[in-house]
Amino acid sequence: MNDFAVGDTAFLLDGRPVRLLSGALHYFRVHEEQWDHRLAMLRAMGLNCVETYVPWNLHEPRPGEFRDVAALGRFLDAARRAGLWAIVRPGPYICAEWENGGLPHWVPGHARTRDERFLRPVRDWFRRLLPEVVARQVDRGGPVIMVQVENEYGSYGSDAAYLSWLAGLLRAEGVTVPLFTSDGPEDHMLSGGSVPGVLATVNFGSHAREAFEALRRHRPDGPLMCMEFWCGWFDHWGAEHVVRDPREAASVLREILECGASVNLYMAHGGTSFAGWAGANRGGGDLHDGPLEPDVTSYDYDAPIDEAGRPTAKFWAFREVLAAYAEGPLPEPPPPPAPLAAPTGARLTAWAPLEAVLEARGGAEVSGPVPPTFEELDVDRGLVRYEVRVPGPRQPYPLTARGLRDIAVVYVDGERAGILTEEDERLPEPVGGHARVELWVESLGRVNYGPRCGEAKGITGGILHERQYLHDVRARGLRLDDLDDVSAVPFREPDGTGAPGLYRGTVTVRGAGDALLELPGWTRGFVWVNGFCLGRYWSAGPQQALFVPGPVLREGENEVRVLEFESASAQPPALRGV
Repeated sequence: MNDFAVGDTAFLLDGRPVRLLSGALHYFRVHEEQWDHRLAMLRAMGLNCVETYVPWNLHEPRPGEFRDVAALGRFLDAARRAGLWAIVRPGPYICAEWENGGLPHWVPGHARTRDERFLRPVRDWFRRLLPEVVARQVDRGGPVIMVQVENEYGSYGSDAAYLSWLAGLLRAEGVTVPLFTSDGPEDHMLSGGSVPGVLATVNFGSHAREAFEALRRHRPDGPLMCMEFWCGWFDHWGAEHVVRDPREAASVLREILECGASVNLYMAHGGTSFAGWAGANRGGGDLHDGPLEPDVTSYDYDAPIDEAGRPTAKFWAFREVLAAYAEGPLPEPPPPPAPLAAPTGARLTAWAPLEAVLEARGGAEVSGPVPPTFEELDVDRGLVRYEVRVPGPRQPYPLTARGLRDIAVVYVDGERAGILTEEDERLPEPVGGHARVELWVESLGRVNYGPRCGEAKGITGGILHERQYLHDVRARGLRLDDLDDVSAVPFREPDGTGAPGLYRGTVTVRGAGDALLELPGWTRGFVWVNGFCLGRYWSAGPQQALFVPGPVLREGENEVRVLEFESASAQPPALRGV
């Protein structure tokens, strides 16, 4: 049993000053069979602690429907086996470039405030989650040394009563280790996000001394800690791949440690946003009112340990810095997981059009005067088909999906008529009546940061023909997780036209191991291997291949499914070693 405490100038373990050398590693972005390897890599880099968020929406996709909450406990047990302390950041909001910042799409009321409609499900969730943490606190022989109150709240709101309530809930549910908050190093963020009596930490990517000076203006006492040292960054679909020079990042890490501070590398190992859980951001400066910027599936983050668990140049540069602060010599990195032995290609032998997939696995059809949102149809990740009729006779007029979020493939009388986006909501050719219009709308990820977090998906402003709203809208949703089981889908032989739909086939593997799956010529959709959803692919780039964890593959025949929304390729997917 140990006692971990916050001293006047340092963290204390059984009264002895300790420095936290931590690294972020999200258990939900790494295949469970690879946790031990990734944690050993953290130890080899010179870290003594691991930090993880907890995504509420992953574990409670519907109210009261909890899924594998025990995964957090298993990860904390793995951290203990690896000889690492653990920092837990349970939210309820986490950002993390994760769908809706970790908040479930169904959460009622004004999120991240003292609105009782929001607090009630938070209370129920924490009462289910926190036993996984409480039993593994350091004062009970476990690895957990600190727990966060909310996350970067000063970048969002100023409801001090909400933060105090949340801290009280953590204590009431048995959290005895120190609590902390983390915010950007700006006065309004630190004042809005801090809780009296709770350790405050700062997040930044450079200018460490200035950041800690800002923290000291608000908190003259207590250990200094950078809770998120942004040593890399994430990518958006359609943008350039982001990298950071390893030596420059290492120099900032050295500056942090020379200030006498503790640090948490964000990310030490990023992993992958499997199963369509990647979130989205908005450009547009401080108000984040600009275009949607969906996050790619890979969360490599240009981290020192890459998406496949291998050391990078940044790993070795950081290890050199951290070795001077470690207690004893650092262990050597473990051997990397074995890659796929030989490149292989898939055979796609069956196909079902989107209409058949929706009929077999979609939710109930809803009709009404206006288009329902994804949230009203209980769709977190996936798509919705909206159908409306243009009355007639009438001459052709422009057709607009007002308030579209995020992208729609449109058919008029069964013929493809165009693709609409948030920035381009009007069909290129006018539509006359009578006509049947279908709009297949896909969510590209809910906003995970800023004042537009929590905004609805779908057609949020109505369907217009010229200036006239079209009513009597029929809508039907298809949740992505409902495609984990496709036994009811009526597949047939592909027709060779490259039509959108769900494709199924096999890939034969020799020497199973970590792999990359490429889809040359395919446009946009999702891929499953042996029922495991790898995530979204998109020809927009910059990501060109999806990471396939070795444990997902098996020797011999493996099932591959591809859900394509626009245009399929005659060339099947291909696997190659990482």
